[in-house]
Amino acid sequence: MAPARTVKPRVDERIENAPGRSAEGVDVAEHGRGADGEPTRLDRRLFMQLHAFGGARDTAALASELGDSGLAAVLYEDVNDPTGVALLTLSEAPETFVREQRAFLQSSGFACLEPKPELTMLGRTYAIGHEQDLDEALVDRPTRRVLDPELPWAIWYPLRRAGSFEQLSRREQDTILMEHGGVGMAFGRAGLGYDIRLACHGLDRDDNDFVVGLLGPELHPLSIIVQRMRKTKQTSLHLERLGPFFVGRVAWQSPPA
Repeated sequence: MAPARTVKPRVDERIENAPGRSAEGVDVAEHGRGADGEPTRLDRRLFMQLHAFGGARDTAALASELGDSGLAAVLYEDVNDPTGVALLTLSEAPETFVREQRAFLQSSGFACLEPKPELTMLGRTYAIGHEQDLDEALVDRPTRRVLDPELPWAIWYPLRRAGSFEQLSRREQDTILMEHGGVGMAFGRAGLGYDIRLACHGLDRDDNDFVVGLLGPELHPLSIIVQRMRKTKQTSLHLERLGPFFVGRVAWQSPPA
């Protein structure tokens, strides 16, 4: 009999019989592996939502209101719309988006702006199975990145994989994902750009699978990341759609914790 092959879980797959699995057999925690190789789990994640608007003629006033709101947020000015802005908010509790954030948007200067629902994005951080520090990977690092004043440029976009990807073997999928992920890792090591990866299964009005944020000190390298990724097998062969894209620069952000 051939020896069993160890398989790393991805965002849409969970470890069978994982520690902490509920009696009903449903496990919704995130999984990683400690330094000793033992499986770890954490039922914690960060939600992020992007709302875009037009008709914003006083960005400073919006920033002032955000500063008093208590929300963990970033305000971007839209490169492609001279009166456009976008609000990125983040919270571990999704209730924040329909309570504090909803009340703020209805009672502040944002209520007078023109919503762009085609650019609304909502997603959650996730683990792919090999992270040693799940708190860092799922909450702490993404928070630091989006609130880092040294990373003022951002490109946010959704994507949906094609069904052809799910027809591949696990080994083929892992090879394709490693090639695609290697592009982002190379830019990160060079300090040119960093990615935020969010799962949005069932959270997106257009039925996308993921939301991606590219953050960096300059805009040009972020455009190059997208260009390079277009050449990978995942993007060129196994994506059903990509975008629309929001491109902006930070006008205000919550201070880092």
